Amino acid sequence: MWISSLCDSTQKGKPDIELVDLSSRFNTINEIMEVTTKPIIFDGDTGGMIEHFVYAVRSLERMGVSAVIIEDKIGLKKNSLFGTEVEQTQDDIEHFCAKIKAGKNAQLTDDFMIIARIESLILEAGMDDALLRAKEYVKAGSDAIMIHSRKKDPREIYEFCDKFRSFDNKTPLVVVPTSFNEASEDELASHGVNIVIYANQLTRSAFLAM
Repeated sequence: MWISSLCDSTQKGKPDIELVDLSSRFNTINEIMEVTTKPIIFDGDTGGMIEHFVYAVRSLERMGVSAVIIEDKIGLKKNSLFGTEVEQTQDDIEHFCAKIKAGKNAQLTDDFMIIARIESLILEAGMDDALLRAKEYVKAGSDAIMIHSRKKDPREIYEFCDKFRSFDNKTPLVVVPTSFNEASEDELASHGVNIVIYANQLTRSAFLAM
């Protein structure tokens, strides 16, 4: 199950800018765990300061969450699907790798996963930048790579996945096909994708119902 920061913020009537603090978001996890035992992937936004991320990893692992995804952006967090239409700043590789390493060092078991989300395609930094970051994040200890795109078709995602798989056949790949939603799971899997997250779909359907 995907614990989305956008959905959590929206449910509380707040903007999706990391305004809802971790304690409140942890309460949401506890409420969900009262009614399901399914594995949970937590949307960790940017992960915040390295020192704060270490605390989050320890808390999430203790609560029984399976994984956290953090995106390589800094500053005021904005929804990725805005792309370059709003000001968004990508973290530098060295600093984000330090955050990954700190999170991995904070774990008590090997079961918890830290997944690095790459925003290079979203921010139009280019395919080469996305692939370079993927290599470095895996070296830093990331257990999986999430690649994001706001394009309406999946060609950009397929290109990244094919090129990534040319040098890494082991690290899991994660995608969120919110914008390129005509892509099937079989098509994504054929390009090496392991996990597909349908983010915010219950919230979107609830809007229509209401």
